[in-house]
Amino acid sequence: MPIGIEKLNLYSGQFYLDIADLAEVRGKNFQQIADSLMCKTRSVYPVYEDAITLAVNAAKQLLSPQDLEDIELLIVGTESAVDCGKSLSTWVHRFCNLSPNCRNFEVKHACYGGTAAFKMAASWVASGARPGKKALVINTDFSSVTLNTDQEFICGGGAVAMLVSANPQILEIELDKAGYWTKEISDYLRPTFNTEVIKSETSLYSYLDALEGAFSHYEQIVGSVDYDTDFKKHIYHAPFPAMTFQAHRTTLNRFEAVGKAAAKLSFQSKVAESIHFAQQIGSSYGGSNFICLLSLLNYAKDLNPGDRISLFAYGGGCQAEFYSATIGKAATEIVRSLNIDEHLNQRLRLSVADYEASELTREKYSDRRDFNLENYLDERYEKRYRGQGLLVLSNVENYYRQYKWS
Repeated sequence: MPIGIEKLNLYSGQFYLDIADLAEVRGKNFQQIADSLMCKTRSVYPVYEDAITLAVNAAKQLLSPQDLEDIELLIVGTESAVDCGKSLSTWVHRFCNLSPNCRNFEVKHACYGGTAAFKMAASWVASGARPGKKALVINTDFSSVTLNTDQEFICGGGAVAMLVSANPQILEIELDKAGYWTKEISDYLRPTFNTEVIKSETSLYSYLDALEGAFSHYEQIVGSVDYDTDFKKHIYHAPFPAMTFQAHRTTLNRFEAVGKAAAKLSFQSKVAESIHFAQQIGSSYGGSNFICLLSLLNYAKDLNPGDRISLFAYGGGCQAEFYSATIGKAATEIVRSLNIDEHLNQRLRLSVADYEASELTREKYSDRRDFNLENYLDERYEKRYRGQGLLVLSNVENYYRQYKWS
């Protein structure tokens, strides 16, 4: 039975920051940043958006009335949860109007969370426990406040929602072809809602070690692999876009030594199309693989139904997985009809001062017991939210969160 992604959608918010503007204000060399990180812009979220609104705003556009009847499993991956006890998925279930006969829960494993959720959902569909039923999988994340740090040039976020079923129009997963690797390491931490701690060098080497370990396990399972001919394209986890080049070159060198020029040529042919959206959104955390998939299907000119691709997922702490899948019969048509470029281009450009004010407001109020957000629905809200039917956070009373449609 074929299993995989039937539908897929991205929500990347309504505001963005140009990395060139940020570099100028911070006194940094933009060209150096562009070359070393491959970042162009990043999404910025106001205090009236959170992981719940992002998830719902991604999923609502995806679901037909028939889908709402067929979904019996909802899994939300996130490291940006708003509560340590109540699952974020319960709010998503409510605002997406899913059936009460639906299992829902939240998973966390840094940037591996989205893949963990996808793999669990695919296995549930494959089990045949509920023939004809489907799973809704969402990864929703955004950066904590990172003002005046090197991290702010690659931060961002967004939500990606997918319908997982036995009708994989977009991507058919090969459930029996996956290698995984894990090791406890403190390369990345979120000890509080507003704090991210990254040991950059440790994280870099952990990522590459995990890629080596997961790929080796994949080969143990499927046998010898010709990396160039067995996969039409490659998707790598993109904590920042340039990391995908490091990952690709490292994997090529596993088979034979390649120079930087040859690695770049291979990267342009096999990987580069997958990072266009990441270059405009910034880090998308657990949604990275699937946002890269959207980008690949939107931009690649030489992908056909049935072509095999590889995907590598990594989450700090750490967990990695290397797996393969084939392109669905309607993948490119469906993804291009989403007009994601238009969605990204319609975001409102923020000045660095407005970005800083937005981040400081979030830092001040995000974990308050009481908070009335009506005071922050300014002219930017009027321009990009009013009348758009987007879910926004409206009020917090004694920690109880209240939402409304814009």
